[in-house]
Amino acid sequence: MSAIRVVLVDDQQLFRKGVRALLEEEGGFEIVGEAGDGAQGLQIVLATRPDVVLMDVQMPVCTGVEATRNIKAQRPDTRVIVLTVSDADDDLFEAIKAGADGYLLKDLKPEELFRMIKGVLEGETPISPPVASKLLGEFRKRPWRETAQTAGSELTQREKEVLQLVASGQSNAEIAARLYIVEGTVKNHLHNILEKLHLQNRVQAAAFAVREGLVQPPGESHQGH
Repeated sequence: MSAIRVVLVDDQQLFRKGVRALLEEEGGFEIVGEAGDGAQGLQIVLATRPDVVLMDVQMPVCTGVEATRNIKAQRPDTRVIVLTVSDADDDLFEAIKAGADGYLLKDLKPEELFRMIKGVLEGETPISPPVASKLLGEFRKRPWRETAQTAGSELTQREKEVLQLVASGQSNAEIAARLYIVEGTVKNHLHNILEKLHLQNRVQAAAFAVREGLVQPPGESHQGH
């Protein structure tokens, strides 16, 4: 199996060097570029075509949110994982809306980072646990695109079941086991769900499910249901 190609975008050089050292020591990862701001990060991504970008949020010249939006517009297959100290609602919401495939806080353990990077290439959604309930609660408060609202009725019963499990944090393998189907079928359902809802990734799909009342955000009581 070839190494996972990674670009690091963070304005703190010391942090970039630390992450590079961790990934190279772990093996299975190849750092193909580093950048200190979002604009430079975009140029490096377009030049190197990495599998995954680890992206900070607050940076000079061009923020991580702007860079993520540009990367996803020009290289939609490149996975962008936000890796930041910020759990501010606005940063979180804007990053996901820009198309980020995950949102991790910098206090995570190295082995968690390795697992999250590998997982995002398998269609998983890397989100730090402290962020998950905040993300889903935030999406419930803010209306999503009207196209997503009307498209919800187009989902089949099976697609709704898959969406519920995605929003509950289940991996593709766990969903497959739960519904007694193969993992490839789960991926097909997810593709169809995103197409019908006009959404970019499973983070946004999970948020849609919460907003539409298909599932509850973590930590909410079941009273009134």
